[in-house]
Order: sequence, then structure tokens, then C-alpha cells
Amino acid sequence: MALYFENARPEDKETVFALLQKSQLLTDDLPTDLTGFVMAKEQDTCVGVAGLEPYGSVALLRSVAVSPEYQGRHVGTQLVGRVLETARAAGLEEIYLITTTADRYFVRHGFRPVDRLEVPEAIRQTQQFSDLCPASAVVMKRTVNQNAA
Repeated sequence: MALYFENARPEDKETVFALLQKSQLLTDDLPTDLTGFVMAKEQDTCVGVAGLEPYGSVALLRSVAVSPEYQGRHVGTQLVGRVLETARAAGLEEIYLITTTADRYFVRHGFRPVDRLEVPEAIRQTQQFSDLCPASAVVMKRTVNQNAA
């Protein structure tokens, strides 16, 4: 079967929630309408998800998860690629993420660890940064558009 991608909708929240829980990722601050989230699907089954939360000229990449039976098939790579394209098209300058387990994975996608003190205020004020993720989590950044306005 062919894999396809579509934007998540509010009615997909339960499916997205279940996949994130299965992947042991945060769900406490999942947006109700899932704006900025994309799903990878095979037939009608969600096999992967990733979210982009913009805050002015920067954004938070979050909730990148792939069903265990689809891992190793580049589903995550395709999801991250789609999110990066969305960020470029929106003129975002940088994308940040917070991880406790996947920093080596995201290095392959051009993300680099940054000191928490270097993170823009908009990202520091997110629930993920300020409350949900432990202080020991790795914060990473990737430049998307060098001179975006």
C-alpha cells in the first residue's frame, strides 16, 4: 500500500493522542484543533505524526512519532521534511525542538543542540519548554530561512 500525508483535523485528535501515548510522547498540551500537525497514513490508518507550532518567526517542532511497525521505513524523515517545507513556505527563521531521547536522530535533519539560555522567549514560554519537558532534555535548533522577514 502507498503512504500518503494529510493535515490533521480536530476529529483526528483521538488517533493522534493514541499514537503519541504509544510512543511515550507528551499529550498534555496537544492543541485541540491540531493546527500545524501532519499525519502519515496508509489506507485510513495513521502511522505517523508531526506537529509545527509557530510563534512569530520561530516555531516548535513537536510530537514526531511513527508506529513501531513503520519505523525504519523513512516515515519520520518524510514527516520532518514536510514540516520543514511548511516552515520555509511560512517564512519562519528557526525551528526548535525539545527531546529526551531523539537528539541523534534530529542531528541527521540539520538540528543542533543549543543552550537553553539561547532559546527565544516565545519558545521558552511554551508549556513544553517551561513545564512539561525536564530541564535535562536536549533543546535543538535548525535555521530554516536565513534572512526571513
